[in-house]
Amino acid sequence: MNTRKTVADLKIGERAEIIGFTDALLSLKLLEMGCLPGSEVEMTHLAPFGDPMAIKVSGYTLTMRKEEAATIQILPKNN
Repeated sequence: MNTRKTVADLKIGERAEIIGFTDALLSLKLLEMGCLPGSEVEMTHLAPFGDPMAIKVSGYTLTMRKEEAATIQILPKNN
């Protein structure tokens, strides 16, 4: 059972540190968009049904599907 948290688990206003990825192919795309291990990520917006979502990372806002966000492993921060 995988108990690691992902960006998809964040609520609006929560912050976390990116620690890795679960999808090797998608991780290349995410790395190019600034989702680097060690970077802080903050959930900023959620669509009414939770998909898509917007996160703030590397100084800009990035919108992604929940399916993509679920591949970004995080270490939650005390907010």
